[in-house]
Amino acid sequence: MTLQIGTHTLENRLFAAPMAGVTDRPFRMLCRELGAGYAVSEMVTSRKELWNTLKTSRRANHDGEPGPIAVQIAGTDAAMMAEATVYNIERGAQIIDINMGCPAKKVCNKWAGSALMRDEPLALEIVQAVVDAAQPFNVPVTLKMRTGWSEEHRNAVKLARDFESAGVQMLTVHGRTREQGYKGRAEYDTIAAVKAAVRIPVVANGDIRSPENARDVLAATGADAVMIGRAAQGRPWIFREISHFLATGTHLAPPLVVEVRRLLLDHLVEHYALYGEFSGVRTARKHIGWYVRTLPDGEAFRAQMNVIEDSVAQLRAVGDYLDGLADRMDRMPVYQAAEELSGEEEAACAAD
Repeated sequence: MTLQIGTHTLENRLFAAPMAGVTDRPFRMLCRELGAGYAVSEMVTSRKELWNTLKTSRRANHDGEPGPIAVQIAGTDAAMMAEATVYNIERGAQIIDINMGCPAKKVCNKWAGSALMRDEPLALEIVQAVVDAAQPFNVPVTLKMRTGWSEEHRNAVKLARDFESAGVQMLTVHGRTREQGYKGRAEYDTIAAVKAAVRIPVVANGDIRSPENARDVLAATGADAVMIGRAAQGRPWIFREISHFLATGTHLAPPLVVEVRRLLLDHLVEHYALYGEFSGVRTARKHIGWYVRTLPDGEAFRAQMNVIEDSVAQLRAVGDYLDGLADRMDRMPVYQAAEELSGEEEAACAAD
């Protein structure tokens, strides 16, 4: 089942969520390879003085990335957000996504992210400025938000109608308030209400960790797609597992260990190429840790790997560990969904 955003046809209704410090270009491309029909970039700041920093230049790197290329922007000033829209379109963005979902304190304290839901006139002013800036380029604008600021202030339905009227072409709703962060359970009634209130596609996000979760959330909300964040960390093949389940009602076998070895090593090589030797080795540790956290001797290997400081040794250690695992089992263990997914708030910003 495809989905249309502007002139872009998305391959399916399984999306990779934007996650700060996670969904860089190598990770997005890996998710796409493994069944995600769409992947949104890490959050790019609207602050012009930061555009030339190494961090932002990496986030705006789309070399070799398959389209449509979607870039998420964040900020609190309408004119700056409009300028950021043009900046990113000129660097390859084919879809602009506005961040009104991130609950991280360092974002919300500046009244960006989900904090904008507290100031509806400003939120709408920003959306209109971004839509107007993107329109001459024929680039669609999408938006990610939460159910509201707090339990007492759930305003996603009202804002959804306003955003649709302003020209937003797709909405993603995370089933928690900003106050909840990533704690507790996501609720889907508000997402269903948003879907009923607008004509544009609506994407459901929050606590989608298994094929059954995806099926149930789609049924409960009537959403056009689901967005998966933390559950894809260390398990990017979740997209093809869900796709297979939705199409057949049966579970796909876990991936072969030898396939995971190839995927992870290729991912690491691309990661080093983007970040360089020093930063690449250190930022790769979290990805490796996610892959091995539930595997035999995974914690011991993680501790060993975290003291390695060069890419050649890191690649060798990962390859050797997975070779040893392949001697013990053909396939990865069957995934058991945990009650809660761990992860730092900053690392999961703007994501499930």
